[in-house]
Amino acid sequence: MTHLFSREKNKNKSRLAGQIRLSYLVLLLPNLVFMVYAFYNLYMINVRYNDMLNSVVVASEFSLDFKNDFDYETYLLIVGNVLPENSNIPRLLSDARGVVDSLKLITDTPENKKRLDSAEKYLNNLEGYIGSITDNLDYDDRYEANMTIWENDVQIVTALLQETVNEYIYYENRQIQTAQQQNRQFYLDILKILTVIMVVTIILIGAISIVGPMIITRPIEEQVTREQKQLRKAEFELLQAQINPHFLYNTLDAIVWSAEAGNEKQVVKMVGSLSDFFKSSLNKGKEIVTIREELQHVRSYLEIQQIRYQDILDYEIDVPEELYVNEIPKITIQPVVENALYHGIKEKRGGGRISVTGFEDGSDYCIKVSDNGKGMDEERLREVRAGLTDADPESKKIYGLYNVNERIRLDFGDEYGLTIDSTYEEGTTVTIRLPKKSTEIVKKSN
Repeated sequence: MTHLFSREKNKNKSRLAGQIRLSYLVLLLPNLVFMVYAFYNLYMINVRYNDMLNSVVVASEFSLDFKNDFDYETYLLIVGNVLPENSNIPRLLSDARGVVDSLKLITDTPENKKRLDSAEKYLNNLEGYIGSITDNLDYDDRYEANMTIWENDVQIVTALLQETVNEYIYYENRQIQTAQQQNRQFYLDILKILTVIMVVTIILIGAISIVGPMIITRPIEEQVTREQKQLRKAEFELLQAQINPHFLYNTLDAIVWSAEAGNEKQVVKMVGSLSDFFKSSLNKGKEIVTIREELQHVRSYLEIQQIRYQDILDYEIDVPEELYVNEIPKITIQPVVENALYHGIKEKRGGGRISVTGFEDGSDYCIKVSDNGKGMDEERLREVRAGLTDADPESKKIYGLYNVNERIRLDFGDEYGLTIDSTYEEGTTVTIRLPKKSTEIVKKSN
């Protein structure tokens, strides 16, 4: 039993630790989820915002004077003031292409990607135009052709390129403004969510502070209750195992008297009944027996008592055989029969009769022990009924019935046990209610 209690304590400790961890998790999990969500979004917002700022910074590196510089350098090249190898045109094209290539790595807006593609095409066109102008410089009669290229192609494309880059910067700035508004809204949402989480956390802390101690202490209370039940059951089993010494002494005295009187048959019968009585009482240490075994124990007891009180005692046992396989705590009926004999039949002048009967009642079965003895008045009957579940049954002198009732309730539940009906000068009936549970079915299932 100590090992069982130790195992139960360890199990309850594990359950208690699990409940405490669960309460922590209930409080921490929403906060952890929110923190991961908030930090991730803040990180992504920061990355996106930095990309847009970098995009604008890089785009601003595109010279605002690109058109004027490129047009002027092209004119100088055409009129011969600058040789091709000394011209700044390759540098201007290289710087512009470097800006466009950098922007293509940064931007993720489809519209601005299209603008960069257009800017790249414009740069390619300008390179082609400069190549044509350079080729024409080798011919004296192609000055007018170069001026036409400069006026109709170069100046128009540089204007388109400058406009495209300016549009790119404009829309990137608009996206930055939109992102700022979204960031502001996101921060407001974060504050709202934080407020909700704080309110919910405070409510949960309040609820856990009220319910938590109940949840935490419940396993301890349940363990204490189980241990108390086990101790009470052990006490009842110990009392049950103690044979009434007066019954044993009186029975042995009756055997001696019968032997001295030369009544050998009576001696043999009493010794046999006493042997059966002890055998049923011990019953190989089993605490739960069949109705058949319990009735044999009662029959042995009544046979002995009938020999001792043959002038005043008669009895009958009439329990249907279909109930014989059902379970019952050992030594349940005999104390009730003993109570009927000593407090019913012996208190009445003249002879008396004890009847043990049984019947089914739905999913339960009942054993009735009736006597036509002295019975009880209403006041005494109320005392006895209250004493069945009283903490001090000794004060009402019904410890035997209390013991039987408590053992049944411990084994099968509070809905089972003893009920008592009695009429003064007419007799008493004690009904034992138990659940139908066949020992044979239990053995087969095992």
